[in-house]
Amino acid sequence: MPKRIKIEEHLSLDELEIRYRQAKEGVERTHYQIIWLLAKGLGTKEVATVTGYSRNWIYELVWGYNRIGPGTLADQRNQNQGGIEPLLDDVQQAYLWQALQEPPAEGGLWNGRKVADWISQLIGRRVSRQRGWEYFKQMRYRLRVPRPEHTEPSLQEQEEWKKKFGDRSRTNQANQPRLRRGSLGNG
Repeated sequence: MPKRIKIEEHLSLDELEIRYRQAKEGVERTHYQIIWLLAKGLGTKEVATVTGYSRNWIYELVWGYNRIGPGTLADQRNQNQGGIEPLLDDVQQAYLWQALQEPPAEGGLWNGRKVADWISQLIGRRVSRQRGWEYFKQMRYRLRVPRPEHTEPSLQEQEEWKKKFGDRSRTNQANQPRLRRGSLGNG
């Protein structure tokens, strides 16, 4: 029989259940539920099935609870530093918005590369075209590429085509009688 995980008695079984039932945050509630179920004597496989957490993560929760206490069961994601600083602050984004209202200096239309070049000049370091595209999309812009225009063939080309294919298409039409709508064809 597999060895049961030992849960330190920082809180009694009743206190664990009360905290599990009264927790307002989902992550904290599930963490208390895991410790409570393990303290009741359920195995990690059953607790993993009930809660949807992996056995490895359950071991991590037990490790923190046994060594530090119930404080480790709270959702601690809100204590993260918030990641990296944005590339452009609010004022710089306003400058970018103003720049996007006018055509780019090098002509053409705005795209990710041109926005990245503009940002590079503003902040004084190189910016990837992907980051330029992200800011371009963030400003609710989209790539506007003009549709290709149909080129009209010259009169000489039109006449050559008529000579080459025009006679053939007229003879094919003459050889095939036109069927009336609803007819079954040759049969």
